[in-house]
Amino acid sequence: MTNQPLLEHLIELRTRLIYCLLAIALGFGVSWLFSEDIYAFLVRPLSTILREKGEHQLIYTSLGEAFMMYMRLSFWSGFMLAFPFVAFQLWRFVAPGLYKHEKRLFLPFLFASPLLFFLGAALAYYFIFPLAWDFFLSFETAAVGGTLPLHLEAKVSEYLSLVLQLIFAFGICFQLPVLLVLLIRLGILSTDRLVKSRKYVFVGAFLVGAILTPPDVFSQIGLAIPLYTLFEVSIWIGRFLEKREAAVAGSISL
Repeated sequence: MTNQPLLEHLIELRTRLIYCLLAIALGFGVSWLFSEDIYAFLVRPLSTILREKGEHQLIYTSLGEAFMMYMRLSFWSGFMLAFPFVAFQLWRFVAPGLYKHEKRLFLPFLFASPLLFFLGAALAYYFIFPLAWDFFLSFETAAVGGTLPLHLEAKVSEYLSLVLQLIFAFGICFQLPVLLVLLIRLGILSTDRLVKSRKYVFVGAFLVGAILTPPDVFSQIGLAIPLYTLFEVSIWIGRFLEKREAAVAGSISL
């Protein structure tokens, strides 16, 4: 742990923030060069299903909509590319003010958080998207008995907004073990308290799934079950850490 004057802290904070903004700008530039590939990747789960149902397309209804869509994709992709560097810069800023044991406490979460985010995003992309899109497209109908057909003509901006919403919802919810284990390590929570709250967490997981996902049962259950599973994993990890700390404390007392 080191002591620095306030002015030096502010100067270092400004430097770190500039580095972060430059990294995000660089990530945005790289993502812009590959924006069509990113778009193709995100639309692939939908296009795979649509090819089986015949010819479909995504549309945009204003001149600037497609351009803003690519800008938005490039920004969020660039931010995700730059996030490990941004997290490292934030760590470099706060690390000098931490004791050695505090550094050992926080450092593992710096690596676990991005990994869990990408695991959540991968679950949404490879498992939830195909099920949810197939469910929504099942409401297409042909013209029968003089009725008008019901046919999907989705706006590209609305589709990608839904995709990004789901990706970030799953990625953020997958941070639950990081939060709970950190609170256990800090002594704010205990595994006994978490065990007593199981039934509330179970109901809460389904409420979160209903709020953060589209109104289909596949995406809601697809978020709720992993979320509750991560809660149980957090309890298991917390118990392991509590037993280890108790063993260390017992050996020191002897």
